[in-house]
Amino acid sequence: MSKAAEIDIASVSKVYGTTTAVHSISLKIPAGSYCCFLGPSGCGKTSTLRMIAGHESISSGDIRLGNIVVTDFPPAKRGTAMMFQSYALFPHLDLVDNVAFSLKMKGVDKDERRAKALEMLKLMQMEAYATRRPAQLSGGQQQRVALARALITDPEALLLDEPLSALDPFLKIRMRAELKKLQKTLGITFVHVTHSQEEAMALADLIVIMNNGRIEQAAKPRTVFEKPATAFVARFMGDHNVLSGRVTKIEGGVVTLQVPEGQTFTVRDIGQEAGKPIDIGIRTDRVRLEPAVEKSLGFQGVVSNVEYRGASVKITVIGAGSDDFTVIVSDAEYFKKPVPVGDAVSLSWALEDVIPLGRLSA
Repeated sequence: MSKAAEIDIASVSKVYGTTTAVHSISLKIPAGSYCCFLGPSGCGKTSTLRMIAGHESISSGDIRLGNIVVTDFPPAKRGTAMMFQSYALFPHLDLVDNVAFSLKMKGVDKDERRAKALEMLKLMQMEAYATRRPAQLSGGQQQRVALARALITDPEALLLDEPLSALDPFLKIRMRAELKKLQKTLGITFVHVTHSQEEAMALADLIVIMNNGRIEQAAKPRTVFEKPATAFVARFMGDHNVLSGRVTKIEGGVVTLQVPEGQTFTVRDIGQEAGKPIDIGIRTDRVRLEPAVEKSLGFQGVVSNVEYRGASVKITVIGAGSDDFTVIVSDAEYFKKPVPVGDAVSLSWALEDVIPLGRLSA
């Protein structure tokens, strides 16, 4: 296998006509890491992946692989391999010829390329199916063949475009574990596009969250979860409530903010300015829920939905300008003191569980 390469994306933009799909993003993906691009549909993550691969031209900026600027290189000369969402296997060829196809295009001798293809199928535990055609395989097996075909060129980086989206939930989880193991075994850089938060958290060393063609946050999974950078990240990753208001007071290292509905909340001071807009995040599992009382650290609201999830219960509350303020409690805690839909409740939390959220400058 080739050595892994660092991928350096330097001020890269992608413009389609009058639409800017990717706005001058800069990012370093460390060599040998598993990086997941995460975000809603149309956020620019697949365009970015295709620009790394060379399947999409770059409107401005540069991409480096290791020390080499590959901006103008065709896909085959970049040292990357891409696995497409559809797998794109040739239905008329057996698995060996499918996997060996790129070596055939390079003029590699038949015996040599077939031997290498069998080696790759063995790595994917698919050698027993070598003489089959793609139509005779399950979705998970087809995916392994597509992976073998991408890896036969000894790439420095493997690029994966939503590789698990076509699989059923149980197979998804199994293939997730296999992808992680494969990346660790090969030691090469994996760049994986997904819209599943759970998938990115399970796989990535580095999560890159995109929104409207910009990077909102690029960090380790735990950092993204514990310290979301913006209100968008906090909402998109889930498990956080977001309240928006204006700074009314700064005193003793604590900022007081007021939401439009009039309630006030506090957050630690990280240089906010009085009168300026502010967003705060509160973890859903750190909110305490009590029957309505007059004095409360948080706010009073009305329960609008209750979802039983087995080990936990998700309670949605309307109040403080939020129509989906969420509280997650253990099933034992909930059934000890159930709160039905329509009940008034008081919510509270500790100051240390409030996260100040930044805002992306346009």
